[in-house]
Amino acid sequence: MSKQVIVVTGASSGFGAMSARALAKAGHTVYAGIRATTSRNAKAVADVAAFAQENNADLRSVELDVTDDASIAQAVETIVAENGRLDVIVHNAGHMSFGPAEAFTPEQYAELFDINVLSTQRLNRAALPQLRKQGRGLIVWVSSSSTRGGTPPFLAPYFAAKAAMDSLAVSYASELTRWGIETSIIVPGAFTKGTNHFAHSGSPADAARAAEYLEGPYKGISDKALQGLAALEPADADPQEVARAIVDVVGTPFGKRPFRFHIDPSQDGAEIVNGVADRVRAELFYRVGLEDLLKPAVIG
Repeated sequence: MSKQVIVVTGASSGFGAMSARALAKAGHTVYAGIRATTSRNAKAVADVAAFAQENNADLRSVELDVTDDASIAQAVETIVAENGRLDVIVHNAGHMSFGPAEAFTPEQYAELFDINVLSTQRLNRAALPQLRKQGRGLIVWVSSSSTRGGTPPFLAPYFAAKAAMDSLAVSYASELTRWGIETSIIVPGAFTKGTNHFAHSGSPADAARAAEYLEGPYKGISDKALQGLAALEPADADPQEVARAIVDVVGTPFGKRPFRFHIDPSQDGAEIVNGVADRVRAELFYRVGLEDLLKPAVIG
């Protein structure tokens, strides 16, 4: 396995923190992208430094606010200046919300799309010129089984944003292969334990509208949805499996990496639907004579 220079967004907690640590322990140079490194996330930065020292791992924190163009540009500039290259981007940053779709304001939808979708475009625009110049690279997108699996109620803004991000990943994939850049889409299921994903989820700004769903025909639905998701999750479901999957993908030889990798203990059906969708995509590329875009080109 060759040592890679990697940046992971949203690495202060959850899948991002787990993945950054696992990648560093695997022998890579990893930058944990964290916002507000000198204020509210100062402890996360200290934890990164402690982990690196205790495990003799090359794990570093970098100020990276995925909603800010200047922050992203500076982070990429720092990484390339310190290493001379950047090999892998892990698009992990994201935020969840829970509540009736109607009770979220348009501004809240826009904010969630900003964090979950536009953030990836900001980082791609800052980093892809470097990867294209190298003629080699890997983009890892942390998607969600909710984009094509079962979609329980009261998670609409998050589901819509993750579906948009997944669609963007698919479109980017074929536009990067001739530059020697691979795409792997990691698809976690609903891990309700072991991360702060559900605990830190946002709520509707229109509390009065949300309250209308707490009574009447939808009374009890929110609790039933959350309890149902938790019940589907096996007792031994381990969110670290997502980090291990990312390590495996990064460590797979160039040209052999999977286009998708599912980690869904609850088996909500996303793997089945994605399998059909990805096959149809490949078939269309063959039909229009663009089948070479399904695999990364070897440059140089």
